[in-house]
Parts: sequence; structure tokens; C-alpha cells
Amino acid sequence: MLIRSPSDIQPSEITPKDVYFNRRKFLALAAGLALGAGAAGRARAEALSFAKGPFSTDETRTSFEDITNYNNFYEFGVDKADPAANAHTLTARPWSVRIDGLVARPADYALEDLVKPVTLEERIYRLRCVEGWSMVIPWVGFPLADLLNRVEPLGSAKFVAFETLLRPEEMPEQSSLIPVLDWPYVEGLRLDEAMHPLTILALGLYGETLPNQNGAPLRLVVPWKYGFKSIKSIVRISLVEEQPPTSWNKQNAGEYGFYSNVNPEVDHPRWSQATERRIGEGGLFANRRPTVMFNGYGEQVAALYAGMDLQKFY
Repeated sequence: MLIRSPSDIQPSEITPKDVYFNRRKFLALAAGLALGAGAAGRARAEALSFAKGPFSTDETRTSFEDITNYNNFYEFGVDKADPAANAHTLTARPWSVRIDGLVARPADYALEDLVKPVTLEERIYRLRCVEGWSMVIPWVGFPLADLLNRVEPLGSAKFVAFETLLRPEEMPEQSSLIPVLDWPYVEGLRLDEAMHPLTILALGLYGETLPNQNGAPLRLVVPWKYGFKSIKSIVRISLVEEQPPTSWNKQNAGEYGFYSNVNPEVDHPRWSQATERRIGEGGLFANRRPTVMFNGYGEQVAALYAGMDLQKFY
């Protein structure tokens, strides 16, 4: 339920902790129920408990309203409000994900079968976007490593490639005469990054299934990287030997590197990455906060890049 606050209450404060933790939890997607998309693009079903996951930050969560109304999802428009306004056209059920490439058990998985064997967790992660803003989001999902271990990567697999839905009749920017990106959206991780316990596949946020504008029904979350690495509405996961292409790197390799780790010492060519604006903290003129290396997850992930020049491999 969306709780609206009076104008004198900060959006980050509109969901009290006791209300949040006693609300209906996650939805029975993991139990294999068929879910229908609602008018606002959010599906609901029977309540389902989820575990409290590790690595969660204790920072104040960004409000549900801000998380679901300030988005980058270019398939539905380039302005931050466009996805919330336009993503109701997406049909998120039924859904399947093809897992192929260098795995012993390739298959097309219905979403229910993909999720059914896993334990869902809540992970409260910081999200840092390359444009200089950030959020704190209570995701519900499961480690990507759980899925990859099920399909048994071959020894030759070095990278994981991801692909978003291509459905221009439902995703209006995919049929634009002047496309922002080369569709479908694609992303990639090194296999060790994908297997890291911080990396999750998210199915929900704030105890509800993912709204369409946030990447329904399944998206990647890699909290130490910039938000554009968290590919949405995933339909294919491929294990490959060579570094896969990624959408923003193809669009402009000088501005968007493959690794895309949060690094305040590497500026975007058109702006500094040294500070960030937390959404819900006073609007455009709020005090900016220093950006932290690896988005504050350095203790967990810095060893993945030991010996690498992180200004060259940005």
C-alpha cells in the first residue's frame, strides 16, 4: 500500500519501520502462483515471509513513492517520470528466462520454476546512479550465484551476459525513429562478480513484487556498481568465454566502461562523480554527500579487483 504523507514530511520518512515490517510481506511468486499485473503495473498475491539477508545497510530507506516514480528505464522514456507513466503497457506475466551458453543445464525457465527452489531475502542496498543521485532500496530477491550453480557453469565460462525483453509494441522507446540505445538492452559481469554474494536477482521491493517501472518481473542488482549495470526485465542469461557487449559501453565507450564500479576518483567526462544527491533529502538544492568507493561495499568486493588499474578499467 502506498502511504502518502503531508507535504511537511520528508518522503524518506513516509513508511515507518513498524508499519513496514508488519505489512504484508512478499508475494507468493516463489510458491508458483500465477500473478496478474494490476492497473498500476504491480502484481499481488498471498503473503510470503522472506529472510533478512546479509550485507544490508542501516541507512534510511528511500520512500516507495520516490523509488517508483524516479527511474531510468529508457525503454519507456528518457525522463525520470516516464517509466512510471508508461510502463503499465508491459505484460510481466507469464514470463520466462532462457539460460544458455557455457552451462551443463541450459533451459528455458518459467519464472515460477526459476524462483521456486530459492530462499527469498530482503537486502537493503544503496543504489548509486551515474548521473549523480542515489537511493537506499529494500530489495527482495536471491543471490544470482544460487541460479548459476543450478545450471552448472562449464570451466570455460568467464563472463555472464544478460538481455532485456525486446517487445516494441509494449516498450515504446524500442520503436522510436531515433533510438536512444541499440535494443535490446544488454549487460554483462565477470563470472566472479556474478557469483559474489552481494549480487542478487531482485523480484520485489518494499515487500511487493517489482513494479513495471523498476524492472518487473526480474532485474539484476549489483550494489557496488552504477545503477545502469542493474539490467531490468531480464529474458536471457548466457554464460560466455569472452567479455560480452553492454548497451551503454556500445553507445559511448568513452563515458561508460564495462566494469562501471562506483569510483569517485573517475569522473564522467561531463560531470564529477565525487559527490551524490540522495533522493528524498531536500530536492535539487540539498547538500550533496561524498561518493564512497565501491558505493560503500569495498570491504566485500575490493579483492575482486586487486592489482587492476581502476581508472583504466572504469
